[in-house]
Amino acid sequence: MRTLRPTLIGAALLGAALLGAVVTAAPARAQEETEPSVNWSFSGLFGTFDRAAAQRGFQIYNQVCSNCHSLRQAYYRDLIGIGLSAQQVKDLAASKRFPALTEDGQPTDRPGLPSDHFRDPFPNELAARAANGGGLPPDLSVIVKAREGGPDYVYGILTGFIDAPAGFKLMPGLNYNKYFPGHQIAMPQPLRDATVTYIDGTSNALDQEARDVVTFLTYIANPELEERHRMGVKVVLFLLFLTGLSYAVKRKLWANVHH
Repeated sequence: MRTLRPTLIGAALLGAALLGAVVTAAPARAQEETEPSVNWSFSGLFGTFDRAAAQRGFQIYNQVCSNCHSLRQAYYRDLIGIGLSAQQVKDLAASKRFPALTEDGQPTDRPGLPSDHFRDPFPNELAARAANGGGLPPDLSVIVKAREGGPDYVYGILTGFIDAPAGFKLMPGLNYNKYFPGHQIAMPQPLRDATVTYIDGTSNALDQEARDVVTFLTYIANPELEERHRMGVKVVLFLLFLTGLSYAVKRKLWANVHH
């Protein structure tokens, strides 16, 4: 148990950057929590993305997160990497409307294309702040790379919303999160049990939803991860082969010297 002094958490901590939070810590008493450690399919040298989980995670982003958060560094065509067909991606992009100009220069809109970046939920920063009580929801393109702990940190925030403990002074408009630095976060709890109904019938408990959306966001931030892993394995095998060959040549050369 410890007492926290009022402080404005800097954006550089990214605590405020996760999922649209502008956070202020108030005088409080709360027990520090250790971030959960999750066994991710994409971890380690041989890690790969669970395509089904990534697709479910995209469903969550599309139905929940995209109401406030952008993916400005991602393209609709990137969804082919999680197992969507080219036609599915084309239809999905076409369901979004993008600003355009007519031949005579008048503003209009057009259907999206697979080559388009994901459409922003707000036309500009002012509109985004106005809709979120002055806070600017962060772009989620690289959220798992921008915070130490990466996927575990994002998973912890998504699953860490609980009632504030007795004696904790929660500032007006903020929410208690046991894993968030300072425990006070502007973002309301985005996921709960059964927030979405999965198309494939998978359990939609909070833990599963959080795992799935983190898998999707990790893919968006690291679409080349599997290729890097494959290259890493090839490099390791080559180095092992080269070491063995060097040792064999050394023994052959020294054998002639000894004789």
